Amino acid sequence: MIKKTILLIIYFSPFLIFAQQQKIIFKAYTEADKLEQKVISWRRDFHANPELGNREFRTAEIVAKHLRSLNMEVTTGVGKTGVVGILKGGLPGPVIALRADMDALPVTERPSLPFASKVTTTYNGKETGVMHACGHDAHTAILMGVAEILSVMRKDIKGTIKFIFQPAEEGAPAGEEGGAKLMVKEGVMENPKVDVVFGLHTDALSPAGQILYKPGGFMASACDMKIIVKGKGSHGAAPWMSVDPVVTASQIISALQTIVSRNVNLTENPAVISIGSISGGNRFNIVPEQVEMLGTVRTFNEDDRKMIFTRIREIATNIAEANKATAEVLLPLSVEFPVTFNDSSLVQKMLPSLQNAAGIANTVLTHPVTVSEDFSYYQQKVPGLYFFIGGRPVNAAPTSHHTADFFLDESSFKVGMKAFLALVFDYGK
Repeated sequence: MIKKTILLIIYFSPFLIFAQQQKIIFKAYTEADKLEQKVISWRRDFHANPELGNREFRTAEIVAKHLRSLNMEVTTGVGKTGVVGILKGGLPGPVIALRADMDALPVTERPSLPFASKVTTTYNGKETGVMHACGHDAHTAILMGVAEILSVMRKDIKGTIKFIFQPAEEGAPAGEEGGAKLMVKEGVMENPKVDVVFGLHTDALSPAGQILYKPGGFMASACDMKIIVKGKGSHGAAPWMSVDPVVTASQIISALQTIVSRNVNLTENPAVISIGSISGGNRFNIVPEQVEMLGTVRTFNEDDRKMIFTRIREIATNIAEANKATAEVLLPLSVEFPVTFNDSSLVQKMLPSLQNAAGIANTVLTHPVTVSEDFSYYQQKVPGLYFFIGGRPVNAAPTSHHTADFFLDESSFKVGMKAFLALVFDYGK
C-alpha cells in the first residue's frame, strides 16, 4: 500500500505543481485586473507631464516614492535620473530584471486627448513641445503596476526582482551620457547580479491585445554618421573653377544606396542606410567649399555592420578623390545601439508564458524591425527577452510612433502587466 501511495505521489506531483503554479498566476492576473484603472491613471499623469532624456526628475520621484511605499530597497540617480527597486521573494531563486523607460520626445502633441501634453521646451535651439510619442509613459505605469502586484505576492516569488526604470532611451542630450549603456556602466546588472532581463514596448501599429515576439535579431543595431565633403568654392557662373562638393555629395548619396541593393544578402537580413540631412552653402550663385551629410545605418548582425561601415568609407572617399575633393567619414558619430537580440532558448522557454498572458491566437511571431532599442545593452550582459504589446484600437487606423498623433489603446496595458507577471513566476519555477 505504501509503495502504491509513493508511486501515485510521484505520478501526480507534476500535475500538482502545475496546478499550484497556475493558481499563483491566476491570482496575479486577478490583481492586474483590479489595478488596471490605477495604471491608466498613472500613465495619463505621465503623459500630461512628459520629460526629456536625463531630465525625468518628476517621473523618477513618483516612481521612487511608489517603490518605497511597497517596502522595496530603492536606489535613485542611477544613470542620471534612473530608479532601481529590489524586491526579495519569499523563496530562493534567480535575479530577474524588469525594465521600463521613462523619457519623452521633442514632439508637439496635437491635443486630441484630455490629458494631452502642453509642455514646451527649447531643443537644439528650437522651441518645441514635449510629448510621450513612443509609449514610455505606458511602460513606466505598467511596471509600477507589476511592482505593486509582486510586492503583495512576494511570498510566492522564487528569487529576487530588480525593477529598472531607465532614463534617456531616446538618447541623452548633446555632450551627456545616458540610457541603458550608462546604467550598465554604473552597475545596474550587479549587486545582486542579474540572471535574466525582460522588457516590453507598446506597438501602435498592432491591434491591442496582441503580443509580438521574435527569437534572434529583433530590432536593428543603429548608429548615426556624418560625411564631410570638402572641395573648392567658386562663383556659380564659373563652376569649372571649383571642386564642387555639392555634386560630389550627390554622387556619394546615390552610390551609398547600392550597398543595400548590391552588397547585403537581403535573403538573410535586412539593412538600411539613410541620409537624413544635407547642408552646404548659403547662396544660389556660390559653389560652397564644404557640404555635410548626416545619416543612419541599421543592421541585424555584426558581419553586415562591419561590411557596410567599410563600404561607406570606400565609396565616400573614392568618389571624393575621383572628383578631386576629400571626404571625411565619422561613423559612428555619437549614437550606437547594438542589435536587440532575443536569446532563442529563452524565447522557447518563455513563449508559453506570453501565450498564457495574451492567448495563443494573440501571441504572434513577427518580423525584425529596423528601429532600435538600447535594451540591447542589458542583453549583452545576460540573456534577455524583449517583446511588443499591441496598442492600436481594433478597427482603427494605426498611428506612427514619434509623431504628433501617436495614440495607444489603454486596454493593452493589462496585457503588458500580465506578460511580465507570467514571465516572473514561470522563469523561476
